[in-house]
Amino acid sequence: MRLFASNLAPASANQRIARLATLTAVHRAFHWLHLHQPQLRMWQLEMLAIPAPTFDEAARAAWFEERFRALGLGNVHLDGAGNVLGEIAAAETSSGPCVLLSAHLDTVFPAELVGKDYAALLIEDGSRIFCPGVCDNAAGLTGLLAIAAALRYANIAPPVPLIFAANVGEEGEGDLLGMRHIFHQGAYRGRIAAAIALEGAGSNSVVTKALASRRFRVTIHGPGGHSWTDAGRPNPISVMSRALSRIDDLILPATPRTTVNVGHITGGTSVNSIPESATALIDLRSTSAEQLRETEAAIRAAFEETVMENCPKDLRLQIEVIGDRPGGALSDNDPLLGTIRAVDRHLTLRTEQRLGSTDANIPLSMEIPAVAIGAGGKGGGIHTLQEWYDPTGRETALRRVLLTVLDTLDLASTQDASASA
Repeated sequence: MRLFASNLAPASANQRIARLATLTAVHRAFHWLHLHQPQLRMWQLEMLAIPAPTFDEAARAAWFEERFRALGLGNVHLDGAGNVLGEIAAAETSSGPCVLLSAHLDTVFPAELVGKDYAALLIEDGSRIFCPGVCDNAAGLTGLLAIAAALRYANIAPPVPLIFAANVGEEGEGDLLGMRHIFHQGAYRGRIAAAIALEGAGSNSVVTKALASRRFRVTIHGPGGHSWTDAGRPNPISVMSRALSRIDDLILPATPRTTVNVGHITGGTSVNSIPESATALIDLRSTSAEQLRETEAAIRAAFEETVMENCPKDLRLQIEVIGDRPGGALSDNDPLLGTIRAVDRHLTLRTEQRLGSTDANIPLSMEIPAVAIGAGGKGGGIHTLQEWYDPTGRETALRRVLLTVLDTLDLASTQDASASA
């Protein structure tokens, strides 16, 4: 069913959303969302049983590939990075712009931390589900399937292709690997007019500002030895501790907000061995690119000076950049944000603009309109083993996503027509 009329006079965002909400096809899509909340919960529970730590998402990706095919998406495939993609083709064949709707496959938890069977940690308590990754990002992934299913059920043919992506590498050291591939090497590169990432729970928030970050693996190498016979040799763990103490003493500005976190430390082999190395993982974030550079320089100096003060001839410092997430922002007058505000007015929701580090970082850094929004429900304990999700309110949030996607498709087709004129 063709949903969009190309001969309509230009309308405000509020008028466009009001019109969309009256269409029979849209009501059919809403009807699917209303009737299939139990199906969404089942999908969410099924995917939780498939571990998907960053760099090891293949099993969950295979499950998504099957779901995409079962829902009737076209051109379903795995790309070179391991992302699962499918599409709802345009009403008329088009090689022009398209719109991307995505959700990341990976969880922050390494397989060795929670074991290979995530389902063993799954607890259902009334409407709540407790499980690592249940909110971030099983909620977003469930929303991705819901929108695909609702659109297919309503037989909606968009004016430009709608691309669905269950992407890899959003968390931690993944460094937005999946999104980088889609926008820089993927089959749709150069064609994506707007991108919407489904991230966790919530119905009101919208991430419009991309928080820049730099991440490092810092290793101090030493000769090692026996704790008694080689006593006096430099101890990389001790030197690392002194350097981290210096970093902890750095005065970071409240404005622009800047944070430094030491998230992981390893080193040594036994209690009676002088370790041969010590390693720390460090996360640096700032709302200012200049401040990010200045703080990185201070961190590097803290390590270099500490090593120089502690037997530099026997120690070797190695600093690797393991993450470099670009910043960016959606203009306050961008049509995509105007669409979301209009949808929220229609659904009597409050639009809460936020800053975050999400898959939207990549398109925003390229000045492509993009947001990350919640897929509904409530959640808590994010990035802990006590993570939980409650689907109450999911239906309203998915209506929000659906209307936003449909209007964004319409705007993309209008821009394409203008460019071709």
